[in-house]
Amino acid sequence: MKVILLAGGYGTRFSEESQFKPKPMIEIGGFPILWHIMKEYSYYGFNDFIICAGYKQHMIKKWFADYFLHKSDMTFDFTGGKEEIIIHDQRCEPWRVTVVDTGLKTMTGGRIKRIQPFIGKEPFMMTYGDGVCDVNLQELLEYHRSHGKIATLTAVIQEQQKGVLNIGGDNAVKSFREKNLSDGAPINAGYMVLNPEIFDYIDGDETVFEREPLERLAEDGQLMSYLHKGFWQCMDNKREKDLLERMLETGNAPWKKWEE
Repeated sequence: MKVILLAGGYGTRFSEESQFKPKPMIEIGGFPILWHIMKEYSYYGFNDFIICAGYKQHMIKKWFADYFLHKSDMTFDFTGGKEEIIIHDQRCEPWRVTVVDTGLKTMTGGRIKRIQPFIGKEPFMMTYGDGVCDVNLQELLEYHRSHGKIATLTAVIQEQQKGVLNIGGDNAVKSFREKNLSDGAPINAGYMVLNPEIFDYIDGDETVFEREPLERLAEDGQLMSYLHKGFWQCMDNKREKDLLERMLETGNAPWKKWEE
């Protein structure tokens, strides 16, 4: 199953770092937060990624182009008058990574629409490239398959609101609205599972996925929530980056389930 990662925005709320690189490439613990998210999925056996790039997309491509070098012990031997590269040990991931330039100013829905040719007719996972979570992704997928609806999103309860959900007793999302004053309601944490019918709900580049598509899905009874009571944290600013850094430094990073 493919995993779609949204990594094309400007990251204007974190301008002190995002002016130099895409926000998903901002590092925590020495690696981009995008890498941490991919490691989460890989832990559960999902290794086929499509990255929806845009702003400074060449930096994402270059990072993955050099990844083998970053993760390998190598000797560069020039003594024979030519370069010989000897690989002693490599610790790369079993990943297939497709980086797609989905446009500089394309909205989130438009980015998803643009990678439709890479998806085919299979369900896929999708999340944002700036937040980590310890949700059990296999259980999330099983839940999605159990209800037969088009879309499942992971819902968490946080004081700082993102996209606010009105969830019924059957876990169906009755309505969806953008963030408002904090009211303790469940919010959209990303980590979605989507059937290919989702593309019918997206018009084009100007479509904001969190608005009309999710609102229409809710109205049609096709949007379900998977309530996650564990850890979730986005990285919208330096304070949140520092929080995630401290968690890693102290060995208290709930999303980090993989072994070194």
